[in-house]
Amino acid sequence: MGREAGEAGRHAGLKDVARLAGVSVKTVSNVVNGYVHVAPATRARVQRAVAELNYRPNPSARSLRGGRSGIIALAVPDLRIPYFAELAGLVVAAAEERSLTVLIDQTGGERERELRVASGLRTHLIDGLILSPLALGPEDLAARSDDTPMVLLGERVRPGSADHVAVDNVAAAREATAHLIGLGRRRVAAIGARHDAAGQTARLRLLGHRQALTEAGLPVHADLVAPVDEYLRADGARAMARLLDSPEPPDAVFCGNDLLALGALRTLYERGVDVPGRVAVAGFDDIEDGRYGTPSLTTVAPDKRRIAGEAVGLLAARLDGAATGPAREVQVGHRLVPRESTLGRAAR
Repeated sequence: MGREAGEAGRHAGLKDVARLAGVSVKTVSNVVNGYVHVAPATRARVQRAVAELNYRPNPSARSLRGGRSGIIALAVPDLRIPYFAELAGLVVAAAEERSLTVLIDQTGGERERELRVASGLRTHLIDGLILSPLALGPEDLAARSDDTPMVLLGERVRPGSADHVAVDNVAAAREATAHLIGLGRRRVAAIGARHDAAGQTARLRLLGHRQALTEAGLPVHADLVAPVDEYLRADGARAMARLLDSPEPPDAVFCGNDLLALGALRTLYERGVDVPGRVAVAGFDDIEDGRYGTPSLTTVAPDKRRIAGEAVGLLAARLDGAATGPAREVQVGHRLVPRESTLGRAAR
């Protein structure tokens, strides 16, 4: 399927998409209308055919209310990560206050899926998009032809590409590491380095960690930086085991998110290592699980409620015509929440 097919199918209909994808018209309708009960492989085949034929449903199918559907989309990398699940709930609540419904999508942090979301595959369904990308690059957003209003979350992909809401990850990570150093710890490790396209947030948090070490006059030891494949509990547990098995184990660990920290705490428990006596642990995100662990987890708490409110507000302003012109940038605050994993029972 090449450019000629796409150009020839510029006015393609459901039957054309079904024929190209080798499925029924009903299946195509289910996919383009966002129904969940479609096999992943079939959905992917239909989506490729939709993109190849440049299929766009008749916009008159939208609600008559100002030509809008009243639906916005939120696309996040991974709902297994509680931070994104909690954020999604807050976005839904903020949208409800504006009589908007939220369609939630999961991209897996994969470039192809993020491109599909950003390119407007569901523009006939949604009025606007809130996207938290991991793999998209500046060239991807520069090539975006869809004019559906979009708000980006997380790290800035390309200045001016869309309204953007973010936390200062460098400052937040620096504060968390400085807290560990302030407790008298001198071999402060970091769990969470990533070297793939999805690692921009990880790189900024590692930068803040290193800045805190440098400001305290401590060396930055490469053997105290533990890379991970993903930001899940198992990755944190494995990374903590590697650090403990090193010739000079750390006396404190800053983790790139709370799931990594919870995994690290499990390994420390299994090895019989006292926390925080021998090793203090801090995370990032302030997910609910961290508040109820034993020990409870010291963490950086981004203002998730404000992130959700700002994102929905920025999008609504574009939809209502209250905001026009250049993309807007909003930086949301954070706070350090010391708990038992660094302060012991004194944190209670």
